[in-house]
Formats: sequence, structure tokens, C-alpha cells
Amino acid sequence: MAMTMRTVTSLARRGMAARAMSSTAKKIAVLPGDGLGPDVMAEALKVLQAVEKKSGVTFETAEYPIGGAGYDACGHHFPEETKKGCEESDAILFGSVGGPVAEQNAAKWLNAEKISLLGLRKTFDLAVNLRPAVVFPMLASISPLRADIIEKGVDLLVVRELVGGVYFGEHKTEGDKATDVMDYTADQIKRPLKFAFDAAMLRGKKVTVVDKANVLDTSRLWRRVAEEMKPEYPDVELEYMYIDNAVMQIIKNPSHFDVVATENMFGDILSDAASVLPGSLGLMPSASLGGKGISMYEPIGGSAPELAGLDVANPIAQILSTALMLRYSFGMEAEAKLVEDAVNQVLAEGKRCGDIAVGNEPVIGTKAMGDAIAEKIY
Repeated sequence: MAMTMRTVTSLARRGMAARAMSSTAKKIAVLPGDGLGPDVMAEALKVLQAVEKKSGVTFETAEYPIGGAGYDACGHHFPEETKKGCEESDAILFGSVGGPVAEQNAAKWLNAEKISLLGLRKTFDLAVNLRPAVVFPMLASISPLRADIIEKGVDLLVVRELVGGVYFGEHKTEGDKATDVMDYTADQIKRPLKFAFDAAMLRGKKVTVVDKANVLDTSRLWRRVAEEMKPEYPDVELEYMYIDNAVMQIIKNPSHFDVVATENMFGDILSDAASVLPGSLGLMPSASLGGKGISMYEPIGGSAPELAGLDVANPIAQILSTALMLRYSFGMEAEAKLVEDAVNQVLAEGKRCGDIAVGNEPVIGTKAMGDAIAEKIY
């Protein structure tokens, strides 16, 4: 199968006037992927272009295929060219992968998500996953939470260990017996806990470690490591909560939480539970921080291939993921806040994509939402 050439673009060369630039360009591997991925990615790059013009920092983007697009281009869901391109970049901006449900057993889609995402996680040691969950005051009506719960404020961060635990343990089936192994080392646990403590110092100074320490030895190890690290953060309150109670409390009393730290499977469950709080997956960004100096940023929603190209997708999650990239990969806190403020301003003005519109509120498309947010930055 023929391999397509990568698309390389310097945002600074998109018809903008010459100006003083940072001497070192920020290199970004752009992986739009499948379905709605290319649609929302285009708007994130539009916003990034506005940040470039505002800040004077050069962003050099290189686009590579992944998922079904990777299979079409190279015969593999995670092509070697894509891997190499990501290795040569400072950060990875990811869209979505996956095809129609009815075609999941076709070669193009079979295990596309598993091969793509787990391949990226393993290659770049993306061990710390961040899922912020915020209920926007102007969108309170689309949240499933009661008004009295929202009034207390909902702004939490789930920190999930991403490359260990049962998902990466040994899996085997022998006749009528199946085995899945969950194991952790203290070093694996320290990485997400350190980020959680550091993040809490900049937020509400509270860390909740979620586990099942009444049953699992791995959970007891998480508690031991947390206790050993706690003296380094005397201003941070540390508490523990069992996973079953945490899932209930994150819906019943989300304002109780500031930063939640947990292992892989529990983090998968908790972050999915937290994702319903804002009212739409189109508002939910994420970051996966790597141990090899390269991190990945992506919205948490699916590819929804049936809606691709129809200008109906909400690009806000992809745009907010770009803000996380500015913050964590490039140390551009002011610019990250600029993007987040632009999103808030546009929402406050009543602009809505279809997934967050209520009643007779007018609906705008993917491109119009991207334009509106970018215009707030210029």
C-alpha cells in the first residue's frame, strides 16, 4: 500500500505579516485521525494560529495519519512514519480514531483504537493522564446535576496512572479459567502522585487518592507511597476514598473534590463518570503526560464518523486540549489562559453548537465556533 506524504505547515507562513518570533519553533505532531477528528482539529489549529500571532511564538505543525486514516495511508493503524514524526516533535495533538460500529470487524477498523492509543502510550511512556471536569456557569442547564449542587462549584481534576495496572498486566485464558494481573511498583505510583500534589498546590490544596485498599495490595501500596510523599507537601490535605464511594460522591457531591489521583482502571471509571458533569463530551479535554519529554493532548469524545464533514461537531474540547498543550508542554500559562478565557467569553455570549444548545437557542457550526473563539484571541 502506498504511503502518503506527511503535511508540514508553519502556522507563521499562513499569510501573516513578518514579526519578531521565538528563535525556536514549537514542533507539534498533529494526528487528526478519523471521523470528526479532522473537523475539530482544523478549528484547534485556527485558534493556535491566533495564539501564534498574539504571542510571537512560532508553532510548526506536521500532520500524520493514525487509526483508520493510518490504515488507508500505510496499511497500519499506527504507521512507522507517524511514530517517527511524533518522536521528532515537542508535543502531540490528537483528534480521534475509530469507524462505524457496523464495520468494526473490517480490517481498516479492527483494533484501530487499541493499536493507535496503546501504541502511543507505550512508545512515549504517557503515564499521567489528566481529565479536568468543570461545569460552565452559563451551561448549567445542560448538566445533569441539580442546581444546588452546581451552585457549590464543580471544578475537579482526575489524575490517572495510564501505563500500569491491570490494563497492562498479563492476560490469559486457559479453558474455563481467565486471569488478569494487576501490579504496580512504587516508582510507577510516584509519578501521578507527584503531579497530583503539585497540581493541588496551585488549586485547592487537596488530594483524594481513590483505591480499594480493603481488598487490593496494589491499593495499599498506593496509600503507602502517598503517605511517604505527604511530608513534602505540608499544605496539601490528603484523604483516601474507596472507588465505589468515589463514583457516587463525584456525582452526588463533586465540589468535595479538588484533585483526584488513582490507578489505571479506577481512573478510567472515575474520569468517565466525571465526564458527564459538564453536560457534553464536546467540552471535555484531556492530557497524557509522557516520561520521555513528549506529551499528548486530545478530546475525550469519540470519532462519530456519521457526522464527519457536516460542520456540526463541537470543537471546544479539542481547543481546550490545545490550551493544555500550551500549559504543560510549552510552559505558556498566559496563552493557555487566553484560550480558556476566549472559550468562556464565546459561551457567555450565547454561542452554541448543537450538543450544548437548549430549547430554541440558535446553533452554530464547527467552523463558526472556531472562528468565534479565534477572534477573541486576535
